[in-house]
Amino acid sequence: MTSPTEADRLWTTIHRERGRLLELLRSLDPADWDRPSLCAGWRVRDVAAHTISSSDYSVLDMVTGVIRARGDFNRLMDRLAREQGSRPAERIMARYERQATSRRRPPGTKPRDPLVDVLVHSQDIAIPLGRAHPMPAQPARDAAAFVWTRGFPYDAQRHHPGTRFVATDVDFEIGEGEAVRAPIADILLTMTGRPTVWTDCG
Repeated sequence: MTSPTEADRLWTTIHRERGRLLELLRSLDPADWDRPSLCAGWRVRDVAAHTISSSDYSVLDMVTGVIRARGDFNRLMDRLAREQGSRPAERIMARYERQATSRRRPPGTKPRDPLVDVLVHSQDIAIPLGRAHPMPAQPARDAAAFVWTRGFPYDAQRHHPGTRFVATDVDFEIGEGEAVRAPIADILLTMTGRPTVWTDCG
């Protein structure tokens, strides 16, 4: 169980990273919103809308959505992201500004899931646009350790059997087998199913 002090520190980090992502979104040109992200099939606008709108979902929203998606959680997330992303960029930004400091989490998620979301989805937007958006090493380390043990929806251990991840920029080593050495940001992106893109952002 996360103590109140630990929870406060975690939310402070999440809110700081949401603020950094908000600044990145404010800097985008209109055409950038429709460019592909690192998430297969999602545009930048879809990722931006998904990252902040997930805190609004209630238990009823999720149950109804899963039923409509015939039990497929990934299909549900895809539909919601595209629906939210189809709105004008100004509306996506306005919603982001309202929700950036929210402490709500979608039903069924754990305290560090929002941290993973904002760290990874920031890169889903920044990397394909060629924008510098360094991922902070210590929060990335915390997120990677969590993802390794999380199971669904990441399943990092199942997808990377016989792999020992070793960070080159922070004290982090996890897994067993052949060593993969990289900055912690790249390790987190690999664990969460992103294509291998060595950001070297530290």
